[in-house]
Amino acid sequence: MNDEAKVALVTGAGTGIGAACARALADEGFRVAVHYRSSDVKAKELAEKLPGAFTLQADITEPEEVDALLVELKEKAGRLDVLVNNAGTNRNGPMASMKIDDYDAVAAVTRGTWYLTKRVIRRFMLRQKSGRIISITSVVGHTGNRGQSVYTMMKAGLDAMTKSLAQELAGRPILVNSVAPGFIATEMTEELPDEIRQGILDKIPQGRMGEPEEVADAVAWLATRASYVNGSVLHVNGGMYGG
Repeated sequence: MNDEAKVALVTGAGTGIGAACARALADEGFRVAVHYRSSDVKAKELAEKLPGAFTLQADITEPEEVDALLVELKEKAGRLDVLVNNAGTNRNGPMASMKIDDYDAVAAVTRGTWYLTKRVIRRFMLRQKSGRIISITSVVGHTGNRGQSVYTMMKAGLDAMTKSLAQELAGRPILVNSVAPGFIATEMTEELPDEIRQGILDKIPQGRMGEPEEVADAVAWLATRASYVNGSVLHVNGGMYGG
């Protein structure tokens, strides 16, 4: 592996969309830091298959663990060119019956994403005078979704962070964008009851769930070739929402 290869950090990269993003960026020549919180076996198996890749473990809801992750990243790779904020969690239920703990669990990951992004900008991208930040959000942050008041609020907030941060970094060669997937074929959507799954499909003009690789293609494009795209939300949803 070329020691001068650019480096990408993908959070929550052990499974699903995160793993697909890691593979897509490796195909583009990046050395990938595969972050995980608890999916250690899958993350390590993935890293072993990607040239020059390595794993980083941290709970991004804990600032001290984020700081330690970046120290380890610096030691192992020396630089960071692309940050993909993919890590997330969800708690579903009607707002009237949700508990504060449910809110806090989802909000903590969003706070961690904010803190990680802040530290990456200061520790790496401002010093390197380059970088790309891509956050994986969701179509439901724009459309809303029953039983997901907290999740939709946090995803919408990440899109707002993208737009604000692009303005803060104006004049610097650091591009900030979001990718908002629709309903993607992952372990989470596979568990949906048939009637709910069909109801979702009825809303998608293409008539099918998206694949993680289709989201990863958009991420790879933003990470490498989208030189005049900044502060934008790229929708990948089969036509169910146009933005």
